[in-house]
Amino acid sequence: MPTLCTVGGVGDPLPEHEPMRFAFADPPYIGQAQRHYGCPEIDHAVLVRRLVAAYPDGWVLCLSSPTLRQILELCPADVRVGAWVKPFASFKPNVNPAYAWEPVIWRGGRKRDRAEPTVRDWVSASMTIRKGLAGAKPPEFCDWVFDLLGATDEDELDDLFPGTGVVTARWKARQGVLAV
Repeated sequence: MPTLCTVGGVGDPLPEHEPMRFAFADPPYIGQAQRHYGCPEIDHAVLVRRLVAAYPDGWVLCLSSPTLRQILELCPADVRVGAWVKPFASFKPNVNPAYAWEPVIWRGGRKRDRAEPTVRDWVSASMTIRKGLAGAKPPEFCDWVFDLLGATDEDELDDLFPGTGVVTARWKARQGVLAV
């Protein structure tokens, strides 16, 4: 419960914490930019440096499991790796075991106390289909990312690769700005 401050007899709630600024980065995965999006490859070394420099409060970076080792080497030592597990995923001919999870690297976020629910470092959410772009994230995934960061309504979230716009829309809906 926020503390009340009375100024001239009017009680205004004080914020419980300072707003934070976070980044969500879901770039085309390495080796997929031209094939799926018709764009040049993303320089992940430059991207990680940008995330570290511009978003000290916290950030999330989506990637594919085959590139985890490569991208993790570019990151600071204090990042963590989470998993998006897909109970429904597309199976490709002659690929067994199937790629049914994706790593998510994150750094920072708001510190939580013991009174708050514990957030798991994985989420189970089916992949999306027919959303306009390959790799569009489901709403449950978006909510999990916001929870990883401990993001609150007062915070800012920059979606660096907006694609279908689902992450930004879900963030605004969470803030009560629009409905999803």
